[in-house]
Amino acid sequence: MINILRNRRSVRKYQDRAVEPEKVEILIEALVRSPTSRSINPWEFIVVDDNAVTSKLSRCKPHGAGFLEGAPLAVVILGDTMVSDTCVEDCSIAAITLQYAAQSVGLGSCWCQVRLREGGQGKSAECYIRELLGIPERYLVECIVGIGYPGEGKEGHDQESLDWRKVYYNSYGEQ
Repeated sequence: MINILRNRRSVRKYQDRAVEPEKVEILIEALVRSPTSRSINPWEFIVVDDNAVTSKLSRCKPHGAGFLEGAPLAVVILGDTMVSDTCVEDCSIAAITLQYAAQSVGLGSCWCQVRLREGGQGKSAECYIRELLGIPERYLVECIVGIGYPGEGKEGHDQESLDWRKVYYNSYGEQ
């Protein structure tokens, strides 16, 4: 696990190559194994492998979603607000679990924040995606994770670049 953490970087450029069905199944399994508060599982997932749909997803907001157009796979992560008051947190855990699983099978990924982001044409990014994919109003759209074979090489962050000053022991400010 530590090697996955050391090597994972956000990948925004992908090879023009589909993700194999067996890898998609591993990613889906990772999602549904993702831990949630009180094991309520308020998340739901829309797996998108249609290029026309990922192209439309890439237009959900003016900045920060364009990479989805080139992603051969995208997962829209939803939280059922009627099921749990921790669905934002549970969806976030699922998203990062998905990203680590993708890294573990040789894929790159990048998180596209949707919840609380402005879209275009006078509507939120969340509203745009809800309309595009037919998502009921009770679900929040937390994010979209784009996934594919990396089309760019990025080295992991070295230990010296990590901000160790953010770590305290026993009380705030004690390093």
